[in-house]
Amino acid sequence: MSLRRRIALVAAALTLSACSAATPTRPAVYPDPALVLGDTNAHDPSMVKTAAGGYLLAFTGENIQLKTSADRETWAGAGAAFPSGTPWAKPYLGDNKDLWAPDISFHNGQYYLYYSASSFGSNHSAIFLATSPTGESGSWTDRGLVVESATTDDFNAIDPNLYVDDGGWRLTFGSFWTGIKQIRLDPATGLRQGDSIIGLAGRGDTAIEAPYLVKHGSYYYLWVSFDLCCKGAASTYRTMVGRSDSPEGPFADRAGTPMTAGGGTEIVSGHGSIHGPGHEAVLGDLLIYHYYADGGSSYLGINSLAYDDEGWPFIY
Repeated sequence: MSLRRRIALVAAALTLSACSAATPTRPAVYPDPALVLGDTNAHDPSMVKTAAGGYLLAFTGENIQLKTSADRETWAGAGAAFPSGTPWAKPYLGDNKDLWAPDISFHNGQYYLYYSASSFGSNHSAIFLATSPTGESGSWTDRGLVVESATTDDFNAIDPNLYVDDGGWRLTFGSFWTGIKQIRLDPATGLRQGDSIIGLAGRGDTAIEAPYLVKHGSYYYLWVSFDLCCKGAASTYRTMVGRSDSPEGPFADRAGTPMTAGGGTEIVSGHGSIHGPGHEAVLGDLLIYHYYADGGSSYLGINSLAYDDEGWPFIY
């Protein structure tokens, strides 16, 4: 074969590879999480890219636990967000020592951390806000209560997610009860603005929680988790999505079923030794979640995220 022919074949192969990388196709079966190394135990993870180009992960644990990575592949523990504790949260914790489901993001030159205080089976719950200039352990300042729920309410104030765009700041949250809710926030403080609360999704008496709102193209996508978490390898958590023309809904799944009527398009569920993949977050073209291994421990899961020709997401 001539040198010119060899060069042409190599160039064609490289072009095909680049095109394939640019236009991924939906896999026939759910892919396993991408390989991550180091300290990868995590539950209810949320990730932000740092100013230095690395990554900061916040997740459920005593006083909110943190991990860092320079390359998103190898992770190391970075201590607790609140090493001195959170006495303001104790009225909601009961016998529970963990703070739940942090949502971490970066706005206005500082890191924002919304997180939950509650105990299993109770909707006497609260969502708080803290901010930090660096995101490091011990650098977080309590900014106060954002929203709470009482046992007389029909919602549960846990699993917060902040969404920011030109239309304002919104906090989406909720678990069980009547499902996923949304409130407005004051951009100047990050705290609640007004008394309105709207419902975005629900499943009646069936489990739904862990909302995450993100815009892609012209649609707003509401990610949620269906079914049961926190049962180790017996967990039935699965990651679902719906979309809307507005960040306030109405959201519907691919079949057109409203999410307020139990709709949701499945993105990933348990497969092989990956159990209960859920409590998802989206960072650019990545889906971040936790899953349980056969032994029952929870780990950080990361997959690449793409959208098909009709604008519906999938992982690969």
